Amino acid sequence: MSLLPEVEIGSVCTLINGYAFKPTDWGKSGLPIVRIQNLNDPDCGFNYFNGQMKEQFLIDSGELLFSWSGTPGTSFGAFFWYRGKAVLNQHIFRVLVDENKVDKGYFRYALNYRIDRIIAQSHGGVGLKHITKGKLEATKVPLPPLEEQRRIAAILDKADAVRRKRKQAIALTEELLRSAFLDIFGDPVTNPKGWDIVELYKLLTFITTGSRGWAKFYASEGRLFLRIQNVKDGKLLLEDVAYVNPPDSAEARRTCVQEGDVLLSMTADLGRTAVIPDGLQPAYINQHLAILRLNQKLISPFYLAAFLSSVGGRLQITRLNREGVKAGLNFDDVKSLHILLPPINMQKKYEDFCKHQTEILSQYKQSSDAAQNLFNSLLQKAFRGEL
Repeated sequence: MSLLPEVEIGSVCTLINGYAFKPTDWGKSGLPIVRIQNLNDPDCGFNYFNGQMKEQFLIDSGELLFSWSGTPGTSFGAFFWYRGKAVLNQHIFRVLVDENKVDKGYFRYALNYRIDRIIAQSHGGVGLKHITKGKLEATKVPLPPLEEQRRIAAILDKADAVRRKRKQAIALTEELLRSAFLDIFGDPVTNPKGWDIVELYKLLTFITTGSRGWAKFYASEGRLFLRIQNVKDGKLLLEDVAYVNPPDSAEARRTCVQEGDVLLSMTADLGRTAVIPDGLQPAYINQHLAILRLNQKLISPFYLAAFLSSVGGRLQITRLNREGVKAGLNFDDVKSLHILLPPINMQKKYEDFCKHQTEILSQYKQSSDAAQNLFNSLLQKAFRGEL
């Protein structure tokens, strides 16, 4: 419970809703229209408005905004806008604070600190929720004296800057991995270096998918049970894992992964890949993933995973899915994929580079987790009056 005095949000700020644009209002030039996705993803493209707009809907750099509609955990929240003149759409509030009472930087942290309470008061359809202006205004946030707000905001700003730098380092390393593939092997779509093209079945020693009906083997601990969310861009993601106590059967042995296996998603989000690293504990796959076990004298698993995740690989997978009777891939689809096959020594050099960068990425992620934990700890202390 906060030891700081609390006030209702509506008593210290004015919330101005954005404009309800229609698709016919959109254009290719003019002022960018700020939507929720533009707050969550700075690289997301804009629609534009080229016309007369009331001043209340116009914003500029430095404005405090609050998105009040969307998917909880990804869309709700307070953001600063730093990309120049723009217009707001109807799913975002412009937050005008009484600067004699409130520091904007502190207020953003306070709003996001109470985001769970705000979401709990939200309502709407499944998956898409929103909060009304009245309910947001009635939500209470901790509000110490102005100078104390500024002191808290300055401390949190420093911790937030460290957190953001760690995330940027991760993003740059991941981009380096993607660009290295193109630099070494060229564009997989146009094949400018003229590599041989081989159907995937000629490079496989084994292919299988996971078993259905393993819900009865789920457990709170045990062996890893890998699903689509654990597979992306050639890497195994183990932040959200399930566990099973597998049966002692041929079926379990068939679906148990080995070092160097490439996992490929066969349904839903098609074409996600991961390479099983050295030293992974025994793990099994569900029915939405395939194990591709390779003749590593011919092809590196790291090269294949990167190729399948590239634009060239995904184009083939998308084409096969569209041609199919039902969504998803089957074994014949996968075996028929056309793989560019550079010399194995080049692939191995790329594999060594990937392993080295993956080690660096792991260190960055540990550092990022530590920075996030520090920020969360400071946030909790700040709004309990302990900072």
